[in-house]
Amino acid sequence: MDYSNNYSNTGPNTPRNTTPSPDADQISSAPSQRSFPSQPKNPFLSPFSTRPNSFRGSMAGTSALEINQQLLSQRYFHSRRVKKGQVERPWLERKDPRQKWTWIIPLMGIFLGLAVAGFLVWDGLRTVVNHQYCPVLIEDWSEGFNTAVWTKEAEVGGFGNGQFEESTQTDENVFVQGGNLVIKPTLQDIKLIETNNVTVNLTQMGICTSDVVSNCVATTNVTNGTIINPVKSGRINSKKGATIKYGRVEVTAQMPSGDWLWPAIWMLPVDNVYGDWPQSGEIDIAETRGNNYTYAAGGNNIVSSALHWGPDAANDAWWRTYNKRQALHTTYTTANHVYGIEWSEKYIFTYVDTRLLQVLYFNFDGDLYARGQFPLSDSNGSTLVDHWSQTGNPSTPFDQDFYLILNVAVGSTNGWFPDGADSKPWVDASPTAPKDFWTARDQWYPTWQANGQMTVSSVKIWQQKGYKGC
Repeated sequence: MDYSNNYSNTGPNTPRNTTPSPDADQISSAPSQRSFPSQPKNPFLSPFSTRPNSFRGSMAGTSALEINQQLLSQRYFHSRRVKKGQVERPWLERKDPRQKWTWIIPLMGIFLGLAVAGFLVWDGLRTVVNHQYCPVLIEDWSEGFNTAVWTKEAEVGGFGNGQFEESTQTDENVFVQGGNLVIKPTLQDIKLIETNNVTVNLTQMGICTSDVVSNCVATTNVTNGTIINPVKSGRINSKKGATIKYGRVEVTAQMPSGDWLWPAIWMLPVDNVYGDWPQSGEIDIAETRGNNYTYAAGGNNIVSSALHWGPDAANDAWWRTYNKRQALHTTYTTANHVYGIEWSEKYIFTYVDTRLLQVLYFNFDGDLYARGQFPLSDSNGSTLVDHWSQTGNPSTPFDQDFYLILNVAVGSTNGWFPDGADSKPWVDASPTAPKDFWTARDQWYPTWQANGQMTVSSVKIWQQKGYKGC
């Protein structure tokens, strides 16, 4: 085949122009195909037949061998870097005066936020009331049971709640051991329960601490199913030797564990200035149940606080001033905890271990009787009387002297242990509730054995300055 036409100007004797263009890349020619038979094919090159006509036109007059060599010599990537000074940067020539606000405004916001936060902290600290106190009682039981301060109550009437225990004055139920006060419930003498017509008369024994006959006398009647209190326990108060009107109280104690136990740390007024309970108030610092944490109503992993106040027992507004706190991954029966209250003319709050872990907080910031939203009359149509508003003191009835009570109750018929739940062995409305409870003693008494007692390490009571000679 005649190839002379294709090689008309590129014969071997025709000198070629090898002077490189100033704009051309300094790339040496690829070696001969014969020298590199295994030369890899550039995967980024387009087939020659598919390239544009302009490319093929530029290759006109070039031998096929040279074209092939040029194709093989193409680099995989060709630099497209922009040379310095070729790109215009107008923003360096003229700055927008508004640009400075892009950093000024954020900085102003940060400084303003810090200023507001600082003011709020300062204002909060400024408004915190730090009362001064006088110590009234620092009790650690190092000298035993101090009868000049504490009184062991002796009653069988259920203390208004239908409680099943007889509170005694014996060392069987209240005693000091190992530097701690112990309040321990025990079983009643079985002869007093199973013998017909047996009577316990605390008044005749000269030890009853109540002036109500029904609180001092109990009888077993086998015929109608009534029995003497099936258990005994302890209840002590500081009415004789340690009372306060506003102040602080801290009791360090380990709560008891055991089904149907009801330990409590609470306060009552020294005198019923505004009338019978709850007209003169009640302060529950800490109450719990001995049942374990699975108990639906709240077991020994729950502690609650409440204020009791109202024109009569049927209109007790405790539910308006009630709250509870759950122990974190534990119960209140495994170790000592501090149960405290801070009480002033402006507020009452209770806490566990620290003032930061508050259980109940209540402000006296208005007429308490109005806040109770009590009805005009009771269920019998008798007009309910407001004994508080006339004092002009928003904290009434919590503006009188109160004393401390420590006790472990057992059972009740007032709803503290709800009917029909968790195998409760009695019904509140039943006249034989104490006997039904006693009959089931093989179920609940074994749960008392491990830690069925309240252990009190210390009691501290302070009077707020400005009252009662402080």
